[in-house]
Amino acid sequence: MKNAKINIRAAKRSDAEEIGGMALDFAAYLRALGDKTTFRFNARAYLRDGWGRNPAFKGLVAEVDGHCVGYLLYHFGYDTDRAIRILFMADLYVREGQRRLGIGRALMARASQVCAKAGAKRLVWSIHINNSNARGFYRHMGARHTYARDTLYMYLPVK
Repeated sequence: MKNAKINIRAAKRSDAEEIGGMALDFAAYLRALGDKTTFRFNARAYLRDGWGRNPAFKGLVAEVDGHCVGYLLYHFGYDTDRAIRILFMADLYVREGQRRLGIGRALMARASQVCAKAGAKRLVWSIHINNSNARGFYRHMGARHTYARDTLYMYLPVK
């Protein structure tokens, strides 16, 4: 599998079950790291929120030998402090048996191309603090991190 051809393509509606299944695997992985989030993203949410007149996100899918082995979901935003467009990566997941084959790197490379083509200047994401595998992966790619020492993140539930 080391020399398998990786194909990165835009996610489709028909990927709902594959992406939903991988999202559940991702949630289980994060729970094992201590993440207490109530994960609700699944195939139904993918179809509901990723398609239609006003999709909340777009996605990329990684295939090896025609099989879905990873995905990356993203949406665009704006950083008013820096006055730049950003691409926010909501999820990046590669199936456990397919890791260390360049799939995550290929997904990130395509997301960077999408980012640049849209005129965005930064690819931004968050990771669970205990996810040392992700920290190492991103660091190895040259990613920088910042801690929000002087920033308190807040949210307001909207009904």
